[in-house]
Amino acid sequence: MKKKAIIAINGSPRKSWNTATLLTKALEGAASQGAETELIHLYDLSFRGCTSCFACKRKGGKSYGKCAMNDELTPILEKIESVDAIILGSPIYMGTATGEMRSFMERLVFPYVVYDGNYSSLFKRKIPTGFIYTMNATESQMEERGYAQSFELAEMMLARAFGKVESLCVTDTYQFDDYSKYVASAFNPEKKAATRKEVFPQDCEKACNMGMRFVKDNFADSGK
Repeated sequence: MKKKAIIAINGSPRKSWNTATLLTKALEGAASQGAETELIHLYDLSFRGCTSCFACKRKGGKSYGKCAMNDELTPILEKIESVDAIILGSPIYMGTATGEMRSFMERLVFPYVVYDGNYSSLFKRKIPTGFIYTMNATESQMEERGYAQSFELAEMMLARAFGKVESLCVTDTYQFDDYSKYVASAFNPEKKAATRKEVFPQDCEKACNMGMRFVKDNFADSGK
């Protein structure tokens, strides 16, 4: 039986900090259930967001249902067509996902969405998708600032294209390795360090469980 394949997309410029760590944990969980895994760092790639060419919507066009742009993101989008789950990860910049992640989602989701009455999807299967958000804000600040609206919109877009979707919000993350080097008097370094030590491992476990669950659920959905 062919192994399940799960791909994770890191929308952070950091390759070994909060977001990347959580995505790695999610893939470790998937691998523990026998899945093949891969982590892609968007900031390693040269690509742009959607250019509104609408080739993906042109009747009878050779690019109908897929992005017509050809750059370093193209092979990633092609690979996603055959994976069994996708997990996206991004820190919160200016109240939403990073610009790289937003551009990626434009290229990922829009070609599959059909301009019919139901906004149906051209993606050939239903697969689980996840979104892991990391942020310096606390949970109460996240709610006060209305971040949930942005998260719900991303979930809606992913669900429309791929089916099942869930999110993991990791708050009050450790932003600097040494707070004394930065102008950051709004934060209590000791409290930040305590959260990093006590809470972040729990968030890592949640991410790991997401990866495990995606493989198990996908096996169940496929009848295997």
